Amino acid sequence: MGADVNAQGSFYENALQAASLGGHEAIAKLLIKKGADVNAQGGHYGNALQAASLRGHEAIAKLLIKKGADASAQGGLYGNALQAASYGGHEAIAMLLIEKGVEVNAHGGSYGNALQAASHRGHEAITKLLIDKGADVNRQEGEYGNALQAASYGGHEAITKLLIDKGADVNAQERAHGNALQAASYHGYEAITKLLIDMGADVNAQGGVYGNALQAASYGGYEAIANLLIKKGADVNSQGGCYENALLGASFRGHEAIAKLLIEKGANVNARGAGWGNALQAASYHGYEAVAKLLIDMGANVNAQGGHYGNALQSTSCRGHKAIAKLLIEKGADVNAHGGWFGNALQAASYGGHEAIGKLLIEKGADVNAQGGHYGNALKAVLHEDHKAELH
Repeated sequence: MGADVNAQGSFYENALQAASLGGHEAIAKLLIKKGADVNAQGGHYGNALQAASLRGHEAIAKLLIKKGADASAQGGLYGNALQAASYGGHEAIAMLLIEKGVEVNAHGGSYGNALQAASHRGHEAITKLLIDKGADVNRQEGEYGNALQAASYGGHEAITKLLIDKGADVNAQERAHGNALQAASYHGYEAITKLLIDMGADVNAQGGVYGNALQAASYGGYEAIANLLIKKGADVNSQGGCYENALLGASFRGHEAIAKLLIEKGANVNARGAGWGNALQAASYHGYEAVAKLLIDMGANVNAQGGHYGNALQSTSCRGHKAIAKLLIEKGADVNAHGGWFGNALQAASYGGHEAIGKLLIEKGADVNAQGGHYGNALKAVLHEDHKAELH
């Protein structure tokens, strides 16, 4: 009794899809001859044609189509064979599929459509082919929202220009990445950032994870792009996004030069942010002493309240950054300030097992019996983490 050529299961779902992905033409022919279903659905790649198209196996793709494979079948990671071929950069297969009637704007898969897949991967020839065959340059869907944002995110300047020349909206919005300008700014693609601005991109457009392009560039540490955006009118105090403002984003990552630039251009050093409270708290938590000193020198309030850790001293005490803790105290930080997850700095240091900071705080007047915070008091925080050294 022979093996079932249409048996299903595993990553490839069936033997024909596995052979097609691997480029094994003779095996694919044998399986089809023995009754393998060329349109069987399932598995990571949806069907055999999509698998062959992804890897660029033109002879197998032709064989499958000749034997009745539906060139427009939907399913799998890439939605359809055309998107798979476009993602993989296989122009000849993409052309074959289009000639067989595949809709260039077919929806589905991770990238939403073939144009977005080709744009993200930087396949200029396929991008041009798809547009020439009627692909909608402004279609909104998929992981990157639209083809322009996908190209900008991937750093493909030539494709970005091509899409704009063909009518792509430079200010099109998408929830996750905001817009093309934010995507390019986040990844440090200066030439694309400049191109988008020259073509009318709004430097203050809101949306996406980082709120706006300036916050994205500041978080990423791209000083030249941050400077360009500011020169083109970006609001240094714009609120929104994951870090609420550009200065907090730069401080969170320790980008001193960008933090200095933003402050020089008018950024509010005491601007509040949700999770981190303010830029000083973010810099203090991560141990960026130079940034913390800069912020203080520029007027940051060392006792500002807010955020998960209540204030800068509590945040740096939690992480064990003694130099910053000492700096904050020297600049007037209240060692008994209440608020935040740990209630006060001493409880935060005790929980983290940072004996040197605990001693420093006590020497500066921290109340060892202060109540509050998640653990109630410093002693309970020590016992919770079993930091015996703190008790002596």
